[in-house]
Parts: sequence; structure tokens; C-alpha cells
Amino acid sequence: MPIIKLSATERRRVSAFFTCLILAVCAWIFSVLSNTYNYTVKEALNFKNTPQRRAFHSLQSDTVNVTVTGSGWEMLFSRMNNKVKVFTVDLNSLENKSYIVLSTQLDQINNKREIGQQITGFIPDTLYFDFSNRKVKRVPVKLITSIRYNKQFSQSDNITIKPGYVIVNGPASVIDKLTEWPSDTLKADSVNETLNTDLGLQPVKEGNLSIYPKTVRVNVPVDEFTEKTLLIPVKLINNYNYDDVKIFPQKVKITFMVSLSRYAETDEDFFEATANLDLWRNQGYKVLPVVVSKIPWFCKLVKVEPQNIDFIVRK
Repeated sequence: MPIIKLSATERRRVSAFFTCLILAVCAWIFSVLSNTYNYTVKEALNFKNTPQRRAFHSLQSDTVNVTVTGSGWEMLFSRMNNKVKVFTVDLNSLENKSYIVLSTQLDQINNKREIGQQITGFIPDTLYFDFSNRKVKRVPVKLITSIRYNKQFSQSDNITIKPGYVIVNGPASVIDKLTEWPSDTLKADSVNETLNTDLGLQPVKEGNLSIYPKTVRVNVPVDEFTEKTLLIPVKLINNYNYDDVKIFPQKVKITFMVSLSRYAETDEDFFEATANLDLWRNQGYKVLPVVVSKIPWFCKLVKVEPQNIDFIVRK
């Protein structure tokens, strides 16, 4: 049972009061957010017209704090949006000096921005650069992969990358340390056929480096694999004294996985099995373990039968 019982007329008055209060608050918020304010946001730098005769290295972060003039609505939305905006800085004057004053480019920067997002200042306003000799180097592409194959499917031949090299341009001190350039990760799941795709290269982390090209063509041959069994002779090694040694058995059975496309051509000549007589001479082994010392890269060994062989040394 309510403590205060209002009549119908009083309830209408209370409802009208709160309605007016809410409308007044909304009008006040709308009025406040419609005003113009100066506020600070972080924006990233993008360089153009970089020096061709000198390599450069920025001595500060690739982002700066900018003071922006805009409405309260724009300020509110900028706080809610985590995406960092980018503005372009012209480095043409670095041909004869080692710093850039951002405020001198304010007009051309604002010409490319929306009317309600005009910049009025930068922190810091001056960007300083370090210079060194520029060098060009050709380095191989390092492929990064994360591929999962369907059951009984796998890579069946060498991966090809076209082009296999990239041209890196930048300071000699950095270029001399480069031996390869990594790609983005090639990701694929449940693969059961050859992959043929364009793949991007990892972007440069320094503003004074450049690479060409920025993408490569990658071909990953994929085929179905099956088991195959062969009998191959065992070769005795480290028989320094040319002893008369008989081994039993003289051949072992190896089982391996091979792609269907190479099944017919893969024979005994692709493999070699050895037994080391030094294990008897130096360590007193009674039987010699069999080691498959030669196997094609496109095959995967499953098992060897038997794993050990008997032998007789005749004096």
C-alpha cells in the first residue's frame, strides 16, 4: 500500500514535472555539446616526399598529441573511438636540414581534414631526425606458415615464393644487419589441395626503411600421402680392418609415407640403411641397430623391421 496517495490531478502534475525536467536536461546537454572546444588527441604521423639522397631516422615517437578545435559531440566521439587518426607530414625540407616544424605545415594539413576537426597545435611541434648513408640490399623472403592439413594430406614438394627476394632501402647500419625479410603468417586449416595465394610481407617498423615488393606469390604443393614398404640392403660401416663380417638379415623392411604423385618413382635407390661396426668393437654390442641414414625429404619414415641385426665376425 503506497505511503503517499496522489489524486489523478496530482499524478498528472508530477508526470508533467519530471517530463519537463528530463527535457530540460536533454536540452542542456545538447546545448553544451553543441559548443566549440579545444581538446587533445593522439594522432599518428605519415611521411611523404622522403629524402632520396639521405636515409633518416626519427628521434621521437611516430605519434604526437594534437590540439583539435571541434564541437562537444566530436570531442565525445573522439574519446569513444580508440582508432588513431593519421595525418601526413611533408619531409621535403629534410634535404638540407635535420628537423621539421609541424606548425609551418598546419594549413596544408588542415586542408585535408574535415571542417569540424581542424588542428590548432602540436605537442611536440618540432620533429628531429638522425641521418646516415642510404644503402640498398637484396634479401631473401622468409616464409612464416601455420598450416593444418587434413588426415593423410601434407606438403608434397618444395614451396615456391615469387619473387623470392625483396629490395630493402635504408640506413647502411640497419641494412647491413638484415639477412632475410619475414612474410605475414600464411594460415590455413583442413588443407587437402595445393595452396596458391598472394601473401603480404611484414611492414617496416622504422620510417626510414622501405621494401619492394610488399607482397609475394606463394605456392605450397599439397598431395595425399600413403604408406609404402620396401626392402633395402644394410650397409656395414666403420669396418676399418676389413674383417669378414656376415650380417643377418642382409636387408630390412622400411615403411614410410609418400605422396601419391611420387609413389611409383620412389624405390630402393632413394634410401640407405647402415649398421655401425664400431658399436661392437668399442662398446661390445651383441647386435647392431639399423639406422636409415638416407631418406628423401618428401618421405616420412614410419618403421624399420627389424630394428637390430645379428652379425658374425670371422677371424
